[in-house]
Amino acid sequence: MNKTENAQIPVMKMPISDHSGQPPAELVSMLQSYPDPAVLLSADYEILSANAAYRQSYGDVSVTKRHCYEVSHHYDRPCDQMGESCPMLQCMQTNKAQRVFHLHHTPNGEEHVDVELYPVEAGKGEVRYFLEVMRYSKLASPRAGGQGLIGRSSAFIDSLALIERVASSETTVLLLGESGTGKELMAQAVHQGSLRSQNAFVPVECSGLTETLFESELFGHEKGAFTGAHSRKTGLVEAAKGGTLFLDEVGDIPLSLQVKLLRLLETGTYRRVGGVEPLKADFRLVCATHRNLDQQVADGEFRMDLYYRINAFPVVLPPLRERVTDIPLLVDSFLPQFSAGREIKISQEALRLLQAYQFPGNIRELRNILERACLLVDDHWIESQHLPVVCKQGCSLDITAGSTEASRRGSGFYQPNIVGLEQLENRYLLWALAQLEGDKALLAHKVGVSERTLYRKLKSA
Repeated sequence: MNKTENAQIPVMKMPISDHSGQPPAELVSMLQSYPDPAVLLSADYEILSANAAYRQSYGDVSVTKRHCYEVSHHYDRPCDQMGESCPMLQCMQTNKAQRVFHLHHTPNGEEHVDVELYPVEAGKGEVRYFLEVMRYSKLASPRAGGQGLIGRSSAFIDSLALIERVASSETTVLLLGESGTGKELMAQAVHQGSLRSQNAFVPVECSGLTETLFESELFGHEKGAFTGAHSRKTGLVEAAKGGTLFLDEVGDIPLSLQVKLLRLLETGTYRRVGGVEPLKADFRLVCATHRNLDQQVADGEFRMDLYYRINAFPVVLPPLRERVTDIPLLVDSFLPQFSAGREIKISQEALRLLQAYQFPGNIRELRNILERACLLVDDHWIESQHLPVVCKQGCSLDITAGSTEASRRGSGFYQPNIVGLEQLENRYLLWALAQLEGDKALLAHKVGVSERTLYRKLKSA
């Protein structure tokens, strides 16, 4: 059963069992038909029955009579009391199916999981049971060195949840974010999660294309269409047939050329330069830009009709400064690429500097910094001296760094940037959470606040 089929499951209706506390046999039997991990829950979050896929995913341990949040999250309370969105609570409040994106614990480590929950009526319209179906993401990993996209921060998960929802459709996706945030990688994830994944992913860099070059690159040309056209050329639209066409920096397309793109999207046809015969286009469109398209439309620099054509499903990619807890994961993923066979690690001091740095170039800048650092390392450790001066100069005051950093201020090696107390608290909490490997409960205990207060502070960080 695929996602589309599951998404259409209505509120189920089952007769009340004659056996007190036991779910209907028909419902338990149906549970086993799901290829994905699935469980039947009571209204108090207790697992009443689990299928074979669920037991296998969670180590084939005894899961019945335990609570779903205990097995999936290792919590001692429901998710909503731990600062997360709880589909169970929402399902009970609305009597409607719910879908959320969570991090679940498995014997192989944490995994990104797409969770769907359905209410099940028993008897006279009473919702007594809840069916929970889980699918592990194939597009991302919360562990260093995992497959696909890497991240576990709340900002990253919010974007990933949208990608998981839209990938299997044909809807046009618009990726918005600063330069270096990984828009092409996210576009590739959309392609990999689509029904077109077996066909080509064709990127088009829209910056700097002249009118002649734009048409020739996008639509191709016939032999003799212009001077130098010695043979027929296949355009990128044709190359993307059956696959995904990715228009990178679509906001840089000159106004005079936007009408040609609009005509392609509206009619689904195109002609090669110098050609007469109309050709049928067949591609899934994904666009990306670092520009503010709303402002460009208001300024008359981007066509409003084209904007609404490509803005069917916008996804905002967070800058790296909003993904501080992901920096250690990204560092561990990048280092093997540049270590040239050596085992290179990063010191805590150097990592603190990276986590405090604002990264105007985002993930691309982090990658470049680590590549440079690996070339400068003589042994096996990246230290603060291997990082560019800008990492120290642009670093906010780090109250955990102690006198070592303070002693450097007079030399110009380190220039403190005084910030407000609220901002300082936010940065400290994000740093501390990274040191505790994302354990929010432990962090709340160590800083002496309730978990609810901590979650509220982290949400505003």
